[in-house]
Amino acid sequence: MRAFRGHEGIVYSVAFSPDGGRALSGSRDKTLRLWDVATGREMRVFRGHKDWVQSVAFSPDGRAALSGSGDKTLRLWDVATGKTIRALAGHKNGVRSVAFSPDGRRAASGGWNGVIILWGAQ
Repeated sequence: MRAFRGHEGIVYSVAFSPDGGRALSGSRDKTLRLWDVATGREMRVFRGHKDWVQSVAFSPDGRAALSGSGDKTLRLWDVATGKTIRALAGHKNGVRSVAFSPDGRRAASGGWNGVIILWGAQ
């Protein structure tokens, strides 16, 4: 067992990278954190959401990540830099879940109001 410490609030979501070497977490502290699974070391902090991060997902190639937040947005991130590639707005309530399609070309998000939105991820 290994504990990953760094968030300053409830952790709502965790996802493994496709190769299993990294993990990404989303928290009430409005951040995502990238972790080295073998060492437990925090590799990067992703900042940009204005409310809790409810859901995270890696792209199939592991180079990008998605996050969904209570701020009603999704963010597409560059995993290597931790920078936002694009912020996507369209939900009228917080975003509860996010996912990439198997080919990485599309994304889906689910909101607190029962609506699912499909997005082009490229």
